[in-house]
Amino acid sequence: MFGENLAFAMGAQGGAGGGENPLVAFLPLIILFVIFYFLLIRPQQKKAKEHKEMLNSLQKGDYVVTGGGLYGRITSVSEDDVMTLDLGNNVEVKVNRNYISSKTDKKIASSGKKG
Repeated sequence: MFGENLAFAMGAQGGAGGGENPLVAFLPLIILFVIFYFLLIRPQQKKAKEHKEMLNSLQKGDYVVTGGGLYGRITSVSEDDVMTLDLGNNVEVKVNRNYISSKTDKKIASSGKKG
């Protein structure tokens, strides 16, 4: 008889299982979000902001690379975000401002000359 009471006393209590703090249950998700924010989201936002500033600072005479890999010099900029690029050998193309990937220097843009 003593063994039965001991086993019953060591068993789990019936209705007291919901006393845990709900914040503790969500703490791993919160920590995971903070890690993703600092490792993925924040650097991507910073890079997008820098690219937007670079696009806004483009002007006539700058050497650029397009999203398609074309190197050229900006010959004109219109107000509706269309830029005319001189690719060399009297070839000009019109490109939307958003498709400019980066600025480059004159050496890289004009190094494709045969001679």
